[in-house]
This record gives sequence, C-alpha cells and structure tokens, in this order.
Amino acid sequence: MSQLPKILVVYYTQTGQLKRIIDHVLAPLQGKAEIQFEEIAPVKDFPFPWPKQRFFDTMPETVLGKPQPIQPLKINPDEHFDLVLLAYQPWFLSPSQPIAAFLQSEEGKRLLKGKPVVTLLGCRNMWINAQEKVKRYLHAAGAQLAGHIALVDKHPNLVSLITILRWATKGKKDAFFIFPPAGVQEKEIVESSRFAAPIGNALARKEFGDLHQHLLALNSVEVDPGLIVLEMRGVKPFRFWANYISKAGEPGSPARQGRVTMYRVILLAAIPILSPFTTIASWLQLTIGRKKLNEDVTYYKGIQLREN
Repeated sequence: MSQLPKILVVYYTQTGQLKRIIDHVLAPLQGKAEIQFEEIAPVKDFPFPWPKQRFFDTMPETVLGKPQPIQPLKINPDEHFDLVLLAYQPWFLSPSQPIAAFLQSEEGKRLLKGKPVVTLLGCRNMWINAQEKVKRYLHAAGAQLAGHIALVDKHPNLVSLITILRWATKGKKDAFFIFPPAGVQEKEIVESSRFAAPIGNALARKEFGDLHQHLLALNSVEVDPGLIVLEMRGVKPFRFWANYISKAGEPGSPARQGRVTMYRVILLAAIPILSPFTTIASWLQLTIGRKKLNEDVTYYKGIQLREN
C-alpha cells in the first residue's frame, strides 16, 4: 500500500476566515493526502477586535520586520513533508507579525528548507508587497515557492477599506447601511476548492515546476494595475512612519503613543481627502506607464523573485 503524500499547513488567523479558506481549498484532498496543521501562536496574543490605538501601534514593527515572538512549533521542524501550504494575511502591506516571526525563526527555516511551498492569502486587496517579503523569506530559507493563491475582497477599494476597519476594530463583519459584508466574498471562499485538483496532481507526481501555471489557469491570482500604483505609493510613507514611531519607544510604550495617534489621524484623514488626487495620479501613471505596469502585473501574478 503506497504511503499518502504529506501536506503541512502553516497559518495564523484572528477571525477564522483564513482557516475556512484553507479548509475549502484542501477539502477535495481529504483521504488523498495526510494533512497536518500548524497554527502559529504568538507568545502574547494580538487582540481581536483591535483597540484602535493598539491596531495602529502594531504598524511599525510589522513594516520593519521586527515581529513579536511566537510559541515554539508543535511540529518537529525536521519532519518530512511533500508540500507546505503557508497561509497568511497582510498587515500594513507586510506579512502579519506571527507569520513573519515564523519565517524568521530557526525552526521555521529548518522546516521550510528544500520544500515546495504554496502561499495562500485571504485579505482585502493590497498584498503584493507582503508577498514580495514572503518570497524573500522563503528564498533565504532555501524553500521553493511552487504556487500562489490570493483570495481578496473584490469590492471597490474605499468600500473594502471601510468595511475591514469596522470588522477589525468593532468585530462586525455584517453588511450595514449601503456597505456589503467585510472580507472575502463567500462565493470566492466556497469556490476555492477548485485549486485542490492541480495541487493534488503535483503531489501525485511529486513535480511542482508547473503547478503555478495550472493554478493561474484557474484564476488563482488577479492583479489590478491601479492597485499596484496605490500600493507602491503607500510603501515609503509606511516606512517613514514606522521608523519615526519606533524611535520613540517599544510597542505599547507611552512614549510613542503621541506619534501613533498622529499617524492614525493623518492616515484616516488623508484617505478620503487625497483619494480623488490619488485616482487622477494613478490614471496618469496607468496611461503613461502602461507598458511597465503590464510587466509588473505579469511579475506579481508569478512566483519568481526579482534580483533587486
């Protein structure tokens, strides 16, 4: 009797949405693969719903890649797995702190070394910078990024921003007024089971070189050129504020709360005020730099890592 291939799922979720996505993706593989789960656990839990100040106070170390520590892994980092499914969410255009801590840890590096990895995202809409950081972590660990799946909230950008902030800070996911429910749409979650077939085929062959192309054929990744422009515009301000706030003290320290409040007020005020100007600037860039943006779309839909 042949031994079933082994899949390790490494994930961190606060709301449970990501775990539901994982379960739907892997449901058709039940009985065809041995699936083990490793839920990353911070030493000190991050709250949910988030107190507003704590939410924004988490930004600096997230952006700078200086995460809070996590509990030791339950799995043996030297155990063999045929595939690792790494499921995460972006925080502030970066991988969430627990996932960044896992990717930086010696246990995580040992576990990932030499293994094919499929990254799975369940998030709002801006994930490309977070994925680029994850690519670099995986490369440093000696892992092989074999596929990428990104499930996102497909509502307009400002709409999804309002609904996700309400969910994050009040714990309310439901529709309200003219706004839809927060998060990835239910249809997208349920239909994510379609990705199991190419993953299962790659596992059966133990050949992952063409897995991502088969996933892309099922629309595993969609990239909006306009969101590339918006996200790239946010990277430098986030890094500036991350450095400015972190220089005032450690996370949670009273010494830096004034700077955190300043960042929070400016950010929330700037979004509606600057949105029309950002839209115009984005349109100009989309028009003038269309060729470069099309190249970026192709790159970000892929799994390769740029040299720079």
